[in-house]
Amino acid sequence: MGKIIAIANQKGGVGKTTSAMNLSAGLGVLEKKVLLVDTDPQANSTSGVGYDPREIENGVYECLIGKVKAKDIILETKSPNLFLLPAHIDLVGAELELVNVENREHMMKNALSEIIDDFDYIIIDCAPSLGLLTLNSLTAAHSLIIPIQCEYFALEGLGKLLNTVKIVQRRLNPELTIEGLLLTMYDTRLRLSNQVVEEVKTHFQDLVFKTIIHRNVTLGEAPSYGETIIVHDSTSKGAINYLNLSQEIIDKEKVSETLEENLVSNE
Repeated sequence: MGKIIAIANQKGGVGKTTSAMNLSAGLGVLEKKVLLVDTDPQANSTSGVGYDPREIENGVYECLIGKVKAKDIILETKSPNLFLLPAHIDLVGAELELVNVENREHMMKNALSEIIDDFDYIIIDCAPSLGLLTLNSLTAAHSLIIPIQCEYFALEGLGKLLNTVKIVQRRLNPELTIEGLLLTMYDTRLRLSNQVVEEVKTHFQDLVFKTIIHRNVTLGEAPSYGETIIVHDSTSKGAINYLNLSQEIIDKEKVSETLEENLVSNE
């Protein structure tokens, strides 16, 4: 069974979509089969890997309402082993339209259940809010990555997100864990960046990924070409950062599996 990882932060401009796209690409390069699920109504992950959202006929929204099956609308990308479940403009009104649907928080989980065995990882680019779409993503996910930019007010809104996670764990998805906090937009020249790193590590300790994503011009350019950073410039700092993050997640998974095997063998 594949692992579903949601990437969420309701605060904009923290590198959420950039991280979703490029972590997915990094895992693919490391020979994992990956599905990137775009649940952001802006559809930036969709355009960022080379598809025009305006030309997408069926996407995540149609999966949620049961009009189509996810397996029938998955798209290939330029990145090795990376596939896309796209978004389009209709996702904008989804939260209002779905609010009265029975079992509405489990629609994403149900949609992905038929394809979870087809992938090693499913990465969900969450909507930039704590609304119904994000609740669906958190209910479906095994774990959550929270990107935090190394800038002023870095921790603003984080408490609200963590409180939402606790509610989801208590009421909808008790198996949801925090995969890690990902520091993004780090600039070695700025004292503020270093202060934010220290503050986040002090507060959250082992929850913080060792890999830090540096501010990198190429990271911002790649989506305009419809490419992940690894396709656009595999030698760039951004590509190396996301490959390191991908390896860190794979290594963490191996450790968890080993611990589980040891526990079972000792019973």
